[in-house]
Amino acid sequence: MTYNSLFTVLTDESLVDETLDHAMAAATEHEAHLDVLCLGVDRSQSGYYYAGASAIVLQETIARAQEEAEAIEARARKVLGGSALRWSVEAGVSQLADLGRHVAARARFSDMVILPQPYAEGRGAELEPVTESALFEGRTPVLVAPRGGTPVPRPARIMLGWNESSEALGAVRAALPLLKRADVVHVVVIDPPSHGPNRSDPGGLLSQYLARHGVKVEIDVLSKTLPRVSDVLLRHAGDMDADMVVMGAYGHSRFREAIFGGATRYMLEQANLPVFMAH
Repeated sequence: MTYNSLFTVLTDESLVDETLDHAMAAATEHEAHLDVLCLGVDRSQSGYYYAGASAIVLQETIARAQEEAEAIEARARKVLGGSALRWSVEAGVSQLADLGRHVAARARFSDMVILPQPYAEGRGAELEPVTESALFEGRTPVLVAPRGGTPVPRPARIMLGWNESSEALGAVRAALPLLKRADVVHVVVIDPPSHGPNRSDPGGLLSQYLARHGVKVEIDVLSKTLPRVSDVLLRHAGDMDADMVVMGAYGHSRFREAIFGGATRYMLEQANLPVFMAH
């Protein structure tokens, strides 16, 4: 498996350069085609306005979203125009509630989606549905670029969060092109179950699978010494000087993650290095 077709979504002109830096670096590394979708987002909810005002407000918000889309497209073309990559740019307008449909329709025909960190100060509300629609409706792995982070097209040290879930295994399979190019992959198991077929060798079958693909693997078994699993993962990523984290996305329902929190949401909020996720 290789990443021949990469995809990114731009909804904020201020994030164009940062997002394209990561996307272009990945496209160069994998000699892939990069598709860029520039969206102006209509964030209004016309049903909240009094009768007679909806049409006026809707017209204004759509016109504003169209202007945003054109500005984002112009900036993207300027950045991409100086590269030797194979790329395409498409622009359009979408209402916030319908955003996921447009993203998923294009994400499903790509090998990997590169997106900016959705949870951070000053980030728009549209970044969360963009990320989720690529993962769930598009069924495509997503590489989340950290705010202000430097692109790492070929991570040398990868930390792989492993809990034997189908989501984690899906992320492993989707990340194989990256794992095979890494110098070392640390399979991190936190508080493995004391009962079960793998209790004496946590992560053993996974390491065997990866080794057969030519991946150099080390297994790190950790205790949950911090309140959240994400805290343990991020601390260990810092300790081992990881270049990237690979993990499954949303083991719980998205509603539960949004209300109560979870490893996926906290990682997307706190990570200062690229996070590769698949569901």
